[in-house]
Amino acid sequence: MDEQKFLIVRNHEEQYSVWAAELPLPAGWQQVGTEGSKEKCLEYIRTHWTDMTPASLRRALAG
Repeated sequence: MDEQKFLIVRNHEEQYSVWAAELPLPAGWQQVGTEGSKEKCLEYIRTHWTDMTPASLRRALAG
């Protein structure tokens, strides 16, 4: 049985998500990182998305 493949995607606010590899990417999202099993993708997100504050808010707070 084939295991479903997933992608890691990130939007302009630097927010991450897991996306099914066979589907077209949603508007405003780009593939980043690796692709593979859902668990592999979630592990990447856990280690790379350490600040969940949207990028626009981080920039505003930085002045």
